[in-house]
Amino acid sequence: MPSSPSASLYDRLGQNYDSTRRADPFIASRLVHHLSNPRDGKILDLACGTGNYSIELAKRGLIVTGVDNSERMIETASQKQSNVSWSLGDAEALPFEDETFSGAICALAIHHFKALDKPFQEIFRVMRNGQFVIFTATSGQMKGYWLNDYFPEAMRKSVDQMPGLDQVKTSLSQAGFGKIETEIYEIQPDLRDRFLYSGKHNPGLYLDPTIRAGISTFSNFANLDEVRRGCLRLEEDIISGAIQDVIKKFEHPNGDYLFVIPRKE
Repeated sequence: MPSSPSASLYDRLGQNYDSTRRADPFIASRLVHHLSNPRDGKILDLACGTGNYSIELAKRGLIVTGVDNSERMIETASQKQSNVSWSLGDAEALPFEDETFSGAICALAIHHFKALDKPFQEIFRVMRNGQFVIFTATSGQMKGYWLNDYFPEAMRKSVDQMPGLDQVKTSLSQAGFGKIETEIYEIQPDLRDRFLYSGKHNPGLYLDPTIRAGISTFSNFANLDEVRRGCLRLEEDIISGAIQDVIKKFEHPNGDYLFVIPRKE
């Protein structure tokens, strides 16, 4: 299987990814809620990474298969004690028969797809019916992250990579999905999964290189000089209290992330 840019990135991240990335109980509970009691409980976790959310959903009674195109991520996932089935596979050519699953999730991964149409068509193909639950940020939401003030170039590149909501909805509809619902997610102070905006309420997190190493915006898009300058200014602003003015400047009503829930009838 040829390695895609996202596979190469996550092969690099995979070894230490779980030191900062873990399933957040609240996010997992919303994923389960939006799956809406799939008929036989068989769920596909698309771009599952090291399987944190796959395993959490399995603990909650679902029959989960996790698929990812990163060999290192799948290797790490398979070493964990769980009832999850793991598969190495490309989102554009999933290694499953038609109508295998009664639901699917994709958490914090659609921005790594080369394009949305084919992965969404593949999810539609391998689902019998039910909900496909996407957890993502939109490019519009990301422009409202106060991180833009400290790491503007890395954030610009990250925003450019992130699909907008209209683009996501269009690709889902063209794949065959029907009604599409959305639910805004605001970062919670007790968030356990250290993804990009997890430090919204705790800016000091971004001063930790271990935290940054598990976030693709820093590991893939930020140059060392920008990170050094941004962290130095961020540390100064935390000490002086000026960070609160920066945070306030970026307040907006559009949420930080989004659940997108299309249905296959």
